[in-house]
Amino acid sequence: MKIIILGAGQVGGTLAEHLAHEENDITVVDTDGERLRELHNRLDIRTVSGPASYPMILRQAGCEDADMLIAVTNSDEVNMIACQVAHTLFRTPSKIARVRATAYLTRKGLFAHDAVPIDVLISPEQVVTDHIRRLIEYPGALQVLEFAGGQAQLVAVKAFYGGPLVGQELGFLRRHMPNVDTRVAAIYRRNRPIIPRGDTVIEADDEVFFIAARRDIRAVMSELRKLDRDFRRVVIAGGGHIGERLAENLEHSHQVKIIEHSLERCTTLSERLDRTVVLHGSATSKRLLLEENIEDCDIFCALTNDDEVNIMSSMLAKRMGAKKVLTLINNAAYVDLVQGGEIDIAISPQQATIGSLLTHVRRGDIVNVHSLRRGAAEAIEAIAHGDSRSSKVVGRAIEDIDLPNGTTIGAIVRGKEVLIAHDDVVVESGDHVILFVIDKRRIRDVERLFQVGLTFF
Repeated sequence: MKIIILGAGQVGGTLAEHLAHEENDITVVDTDGERLRELHNRLDIRTVSGPASYPMILRQAGCEDADMLIAVTNSDEVNMIACQVAHTLFRTPSKIARVRATAYLTRKGLFAHDAVPIDVLISPEQVVTDHIRRLIEYPGALQVLEFAGGQAQLVAVKAFYGGPLVGQELGFLRRHMPNVDTRVAAIYRRNRPIIPRGDTVIEADDEVFFIAARRDIRAVMSELRKLDRDFRRVVIAGGGHIGERLAENLEHSHQVKIIEHSLERCTTLSERLDRTVVLHGSATSKRLLLEENIEDCDIFCALTNDDEVNIMSSMLAKRMGAKKVLTLINNAAYVDLVQGGEIDIAISPQQATIGSLLTHVRRGDIVNVHSLRRGAAEAIEAIAHGDSRSSKVVGRAIEDIDLPNGTTIGAIVRGKEVLIAHDDVVVESGDHVILFVIDKRRIRDVERLFQVGLTFF
């Protein structure tokens, strides 16, 4: 595909990296020449320097014959105008834009073919808020991903010493839990992926990705680690868009406090939120954390715009007795450094956003893409179409499907039913197939599996 990415920031740069490795023709546009040079030297891509919404710049970037435009500059207005220009002057078939401001997002009919012609809107704050909310819903999980409208979930947990499954073969799981159907999709041991088989033994500290119907998730988690009690008391450091949305989501079911350093923003938050306690001060203030009884807090979420403040406030809160800490980190290089020590969960907003962007770039009928382990692997939800003559998957049992190396099928969602992928399960047309891809170079092969042959037409 010929794809133009507007904005060479962290999301644009990470996306270019993902897509360039998959044999796409990528052009990145930005006003920051130094950042463009750095990307050009590292990746096999074209770069164009200039304002992303100018018709001349878009023409220079090849908008006349581009398949897709992805506008992820820091300005909502530039992203919107660029999509309008691409539509009006160049008839670009597919336009994706990142729009942050709720003032735009809440206006009905604004984003339509005959208004602002954006085909797919990405709101990073909403994506990250949903991601954090699911982690709070399942204490102890490192990542929780939803498929088929939430009917099936893929959950990553760290196996702990003393867990019933640690030291056991995976085959033991089915015998031990005969009423719960689940499948371990992948295991990461000392940062290396292992394709799980029936005789694979789970070790303490393994990062285990398993898939199950939503109702069975807690039961499976309890086999791998002792279940943490439900989070009730939540402290949020940072009252920006993500902090506010998270408080809004949680305040009717949890006790929520927000710490915000801007007095003006505190006033706004206290007017908008119903039950959340809004505190004016610094999240790195030991005195403030002591006064607010941080030792009684079930989870401390550091969600400011400053990585250093997030890391330091999280470490301080943990040392002062907070049960769990969750930290938002923009600099991807920091994420692996801090997670697993005093910081329980580190979240990269770029990786959360990249998944929702990749969903729309994949070929075949791909309805969901989730980036796993900071982009090292992907979970893909694809819909099977056609019949046994035109499709490489429909009408075949899972054991007979020629899957690329490093790829496993975790589950199939058929209507309202979640079928865990055992070898004898036969794929039908219309099934949502959930795959786990450890080797990113195989993504193209996975897409081809779900493309329908000409005989279907």
